[in-house]
Amino acid sequence: SRELGISVGTVRKALDEMEGERLISRRQGRGTFVIDQTSNEQAVRFSSIRDPDGIRISGTTETCSIAAATANEAEVRHLDLRNGEKVFRLRRVRTHNSAPLMVEESTVPQARFPGLAEESDVSPSIVVLAHRYGVLLGRAEEKVGVAAATHGDAQVLKVAEGSPLLTLDCVVYAIDGRPIEWRVARCHLQDNHYFAEMS
Repeated sequence: SRELGISVGTVRKALDEMEGERLISRRQGRGTFVIDQTSNEQAVRFSSIRDPDGIRISGTTETCSIAAATANEAEVRHLDLRNGEKVFRLRRVRTHNSAPLMVEESTVPQARFPGLAEESDVSPSIVVLAHRYGVLLGRAEEKVGVAAATHGDAQVLKVAEGSPLLTLDCVVYAIDGRPIEWRVARCHLQDNHYFAEMS
């Protein structure tokens, strides 16, 4: 506060806001620490699937494809884009303990991730991608539902067509409040479960 010529209260308020945005963590008696946005803990922060022991999992990415496209009506609405804006569409298949877990389709604005399609190794994590492109992530909103497995999903997830799948419809926002990724996943949970913590 002395260096910047501001009150201690203003510094405390700024630290509170940074902690709320997961930029720093404060530990009683130890100090204040900058959070590594690419750490394993941060990489799975938008995943609410847990194994039978309650450990958070996001799965191992088996395949990941990327395609450039013009945003469709749903993408425009979810990502707050203008008609005609360009996006990248990513499709991932994730496994856990060698068993198919999830088919995931996500869309990100090309303007926020220029050159993503040319990368040889596209990270499956929006946290890692955002860090690489200088985007700070804030929060996410996720809708949970159930859907019957289509023929394609049934083949990938190794379930019978029509089997119930957990659906996760998630929008991840940058720290400035703008949507940065729209992701829809269909999950065959087996012995795993979805966990929501409320306070």
